[in-house]
Amino acid sequence: MDTPIAEGTSGEPGFPERTAAVRRATARLCLQLGWAVIHEMPLPNNRRADILALRPDGGFACIEVKSGARDFLCDSKWPEYREFCDALYFAVDLDFPLTLLPDDTGLIVAAPPVAEMLREAPEHRLSPSRRRALLHRFALLAAMRLAALEDPAGHAEHRAALLVE
Repeated sequence: MDTPIAEGTSGEPGFPERTAAVRRATARLCLQLGWAVIHEMPLPNNRRADILALRPDGGFACIEVKSGARDFLCDSKWPEYREFCDALYFAVDLDFPLTLLPDDTGLIVAAPPVAEMLREAPEHRLSPSRRRALLHRFALLAAMRLAALEDPAGHAEHRAALLVE
């Protein structure tokens, strides 16, 4: 069950709540497509993908979630995600001005709690070595997050020990 979206002072959802609602709806769409998702995936170029999805064909889709026009216009980092995915998408809500988004990216529109893919992203296949490295990073992060859920105290002890080293 979705958490209600908190409202800003104008009665509209606030920035973080809007982003979270679009991200959840997009993740649901990914699951329906058979894509395994990781939220806030650190990339080797020191960027962090909002959603990185591993598709059934072994390809990676990077999904950049935008809460509104200002969020898109103030962010010039998104082209740097292309080198770590086979397909780049934007996920936005129904109020987003779609003409702002580049035509050479995929488009997902969310009406939380659901989302729909309106445009497939063009493919730009990763090299085999980059795909292998990204798959390894994806698997390690997924396993570490699962371990943290299953044993929060053990995970905290491990993190504390790493900080000491």
